[in-house]
Amino acid sequence: MSACVPAGATEPAHTERAHPPHSPPPGRRRGFRVASADLSAAVAVFLIALPLSLGIALTTGAPLQAGLVAAAVGGLVAGRLGGSPLQVSGPAAGLTVVTADVIHQYGWRTTCAVTVLAGLAQLGLGCLRVARGALAVSPAIVHGMLAGIGVTIAVAQAHIVLGGEPQSSVPDNLRALPAQLAGLDPAALAMSVLTLAVLLLWPRLPGRAGHLLRRVPAALVAVAGATAIAAAAGLVLPLVDLPSWRSHALAGLPEGPVLGLVAAVLATTLVCSVQSLLGAVAVDKLASARPGAGHVVRSDLDRELLGQGAANVVSGTLGGLPVAGVAVRSTANVHAGAVSRNSTMLHGVLVVAAALLLVPLLELIPLASLAALVMAVGIRMVSLHHIRTVTRHREVLVYAVTALGVISLGVLEGVALGIAAAVGVALHRLTRTRITHTEEDGVHHVHVRGQLTFLAVPRLSRALHLVPQGADAVVALDGSFMDHAAYETLQDWQSTHTARGGTVEITGRRTGVRIAEPGALASGPVPDGEPGTSGDCRCRAWTAWRNHQCDRPSPAPDDPGARPDETLESGEADPRTGRALSAPARGRTPGGRQLARGLSTFQRRTAPLVRGELARLAREGQRPSQLFLTCADSRVVTSMITSSGPGDLFVVRNVGNLVPPPGAESGDDSVAAAIEYAVDVLAVRSITVCGHSGCGAMQALLDSRPASPASPAATPLGRWLRHGGPSLERLRDTGAPAPRLAGRPPADDVEQLCLTNVVQQLEHLRAHESVAHALKEGSLELHGVYFHVGEAQAYLLAEQEEGRVFDRVRDVDLVV
Repeated sequence: MSACVPAGATEPAHTERAHPPHSPPPGRRRGFRVASADLSAAVAVFLIALPLSLGIALTTGAPLQAGLVAAAVGGLVAGRLGGSPLQVSGPAAGLTVVTADVIHQYGWRTTCAVTVLAGLAQLGLGCLRVARGALAVSPAIVHGMLAGIGVTIAVAQAHIVLGGEPQSSVPDNLRALPAQLAGLDPAALAMSVLTLAVLLLWPRLPGRAGHLLRRVPAALVAVAGATAIAAAAGLVLPLVDLPSWRSHALAGLPEGPVLGLVAAVLATTLVCSVQSLLGAVAVDKLASARPGAGHVVRSDLDRELLGQGAANVVSGTLGGLPVAGVAVRSTANVHAGAVSRNSTMLHGVLVVAAALLLVPLLELIPLASLAALVMAVGIRMVSLHHIRTVTRHREVLVYAVTALGVISLGVLEGVALGIAAAVGVALHRLTRTRITHTEEDGVHHVHVRGQLTFLAVPRLSRALHLVPQGADAVVALDGSFMDHAAYETLQDWQSTHTARGGTVEITGRRTGVRIAEPGALASGPVPDGEPGTSGDCRCRAWTAWRNHQCDRPSPAPDDPGARPDETLESGEADPRTGRALSAPARGRTPGGRQLARGLSTFQRRTAPLVRGELARLAREGQRPSQLFLTCADSRVVTSMITSSGPGDLFVVRNVGNLVPPPGAESGDDSVAAAIEYAVDVLAVRSITVCGHSGCGAMQALLDSRPASPASPAATPLGRWLRHGGPSLERLRDTGAPAPRLAGRPPADDVEQLCLTNVVQQLEHLRAHESVAHALKEGSLELHGVYFHVGEAQAYLLAEQEEGRVFDRVRDVDLVV
């Protein structure tokens, strides 16, 4: 009896969304509550944000209150509306060059108007849902831009560190540096050196005491220490000056040349957006890497762009600096254990409180200390790790051109030069194809390194014509692209060469691996001499038996020359293939022939490829990371939908993907034994319950008559389906929100029960002693999956504010 039946409804198109995984079920919704982890993280981020915001405002030449306004707005507005819950926004070091240039050219009030316009541009881009397109920019350009900005910041702040005033550009600052060194201020230099020393040494404090002290941010210790020493020593230094909020300048109408203002808006929008989106992706990685964190909610990049745009509109209107995601604060937020966007918003509240209540203390901070703090941030923006990465990928030219362009010309000009360099490098790689011809043991080898385009056809023709007529030839294609002109050239030569008695084998990057496109080129000798099975077969691992085209069709029953398989004796030849039959071929039914053909195909095509990996697993034993519990339905192929291989999944399958609770009447020890073995012996790190559409077990539950768990069942199947009773009761409970699919309601009651059953079986899992113990220790996590067979679409169970939602898994998530 089939466990499941096919779904009868065709589903409409769905809205694609990111896919946070399953997490423990929430209780009933209550009033606004803040987790202790969020509160401690908010304090940690606030202690970092306060001096940094003042330092960035000082660097740009803006009123110092503008940094506090941007920090507060970034925390409250971007924190509430953004799509990255753990990212902290505020005035960013990456924006200092652009903002300082705008202030220098147009003044502060126009700069605020530019910030508002940049925010509106971000809102428009967010509505167009182009956020992921921004990530297509070459990382070498982004890192080069940030490195150029970092160098610009460091060179400018060096003048304040020495007790002077910075110039408007890097070349001017470099030319003025000798004079500044001749007239340096010893007190300012001493406070700056003290600040840099604390920033460098504080994270390296040894011992248990050092571990406790390192919880206090180094930036706060450095600035507070310099402030205290300067005040105690009575040093005469320029200090922070915060005018009254009553005289704080707000945004005004933009004044200046239109093209210049447009360029300023574009530059601000570009840097704000790219830095925020890359920061959101980085925060996701940091949060996922936290011990015991499991999976986290992925950032919604389009929503993040909308949140950043709204924050810039508000910040500019209130007279604040441009807002973007800040790596230093976001990293501190994640490392401090933040679990929601509440930490970001609370940090904004603390900034507001400090701006209103701590003005007398803030005005004791030496400007030289803030300049040293920002200079350290600028130096760190030139990342040696990024330089090594772009060097390894042969993109150091793009990185260097972008960085030098930003340093010498400006952000927009530097990015434009970087894009031009990236295009040039790509074209060079596309056209740079090496073609060589060698002869080894009478076999002529033509090796093509690079992409085969029409530009390389003349050189390809010359190399191919070096192969004598009738000779054996191997053409190795070490590239990923071949255009039509190159394909026709290679195909024509192959046809001519083989017609004159020669042989041609065309392979890919690895020896013996034939290229798949164009298929006509893969005409090398077929393994075992079996026609139509390997060289001509286009079947894939997921091709159903009935769709296989590898074998010739069986002879018709009325074919007088044909004999059914069951009449063939061992050792006789099969009339279709001419090959001798083994003893098991006798008496084979059509189903047996399909099985034997499938096993034969595995031995011929797949076994040689996996034999080494299976031999390793045989020696080392199995070490799966997941227990995957799913239905016995033949349409659910676990290795296919999870892209897993041998040794990855410990799989348990049964009718309806049911998990009998411990001690259940008519229980099934096989499932409990598998759970215990997976958790206690194999030490799997996660357990997944996977339901699917069109489940026959769920349909049978809906069609069954109400019965008590103690009532007798006529068949083993009926007794087994009793374990699905709690799922049916949960479905009929109108007091609790039902699980749903993101973007659409369930198609029918069967689909709703399939979703509910996954949630219920996860509850049963938690009741098992081994699972409960592992969950308590934090060594195990549970996941819920729903697979829609007709759409070939997977959904992951997530906990959201509105309840349990199965979010659609997108193919772009792994790419990004």
